[in-house]
Amino acid sequence: MSTMFDRLADLDRRYEELTQLLGDPDVASNPDKLMEYGRERSDLEEVVMTYRELRDMERQIADAEQMARDDDPEMAELAKAELDELRDAREPIVSRLRALLVPKDPLDDKNVILEIRAGTGGEEAALFAAELMRMYMRYAERQGWKTDVMDYSETGIGGIKEAIIEVRGRGAYSHLRFESGVHRVQRVPVTESSGRIHTSAATVAVMPEAEEVDLQISDNDLRVDVYRSSGHGGQSVNTTDSAVRITHLPSGLVVTSQDEKSQLKNRAKAMAVLRSRLFDLEQQKLDEERGGMRRSQVGSGDRSEKIRTYNFPQDRVTDHRIKTSLSNLPAVMDGAIDPFIRELQAVDQAERLQMAGIG
Repeated sequence: MSTMFDRLADLDRRYEELTQLLGDPDVASNPDKLMEYGRERSDLEEVVMTYRELRDMERQIADAEQMARDDDPEMAELAKAELDELRDAREPIVSRLRALLVPKDPLDDKNVILEIRAGTGGEEAALFAAELMRMYMRYAERQGWKTDVMDYSETGIGGIKEAIIEVRGRGAYSHLRFESGVHRVQRVPVTESSGRIHTSAATVAVMPEAEEVDLQISDNDLRVDVYRSSGHGGQSVNTTDSAVRITHLPSGLVVTSQDEKSQLKNRAKAMAVLRSRLFDLEQQKLDEERGGMRRSQVGSGDRSEKIRTYNFPQDRVTDHRIKTSLSNLPAVMDGAIDPFIRELQAVDQAERLQMAGIG
């Protein structure tokens, strides 16, 4: 904690220094310096104001502690009650300061490309994949985000082999980034006549949506094929060559899109997915070059890592990385996954603070 307060004291001193610099006539006559110092001061303002709020709270706590030792029993009792309130009010301020000190990941505010695929378990895995798709769309709805199903392929009884969803909204990647991995379900499948519990799985991949400024792709590296859609869009979809398959020749990645009636729209969607997949691979390579994935405590994001088990007979969902279980599985499947998200973010936040040398 002392390291954290040392850091905050340094930021407070720098804030005061910048305030004085901005009042210096020499700086005021230099537009570049004025902008540089103004931006730095603006970036520090919230954390410094919160730190000062905490210091004021600490002074009030010290005063109340002194009054609690008063010889007058009535005065001491009142001071103790105030002390309890002040200490309770202090904790949210400390938590807010910790969050403000966490080095910001530039990817956190990006939109998301979410891919869900049925794994082992046949039709039951496909049904579970469809339920995961709905779970994430309901979670996005609860957050006030927008979703767009970019592509998906159905199975006969309502399951999906694969789905690709775009999630747009503030902080989408910072919330969903830890959902990558294997999600396992344990239950009696609807197709099981003997009542035996089966274990099936689906994989989830969460990628920051890359824009053209993030990653340039040469047309010479692409092979684009068009064909008639066999998707779920109705008869009007498969009467023209509207479906698009794009192959990125250097990496071998293949992306298809057939959800739209327009070939142009399908191509745009396929390019968005391809760009995000390539950007994600680039980020993974950077992490490896820096000595491994940073988020060792909350999982590497490896698609083969088992991260969560949904046990229907026991009405329990368990996240294996943070060893946390929730009951009320129907609510979880309806998008109530925020307790997992918050805990994963808290662990990640603590790790980022540790790496930044802030205890």
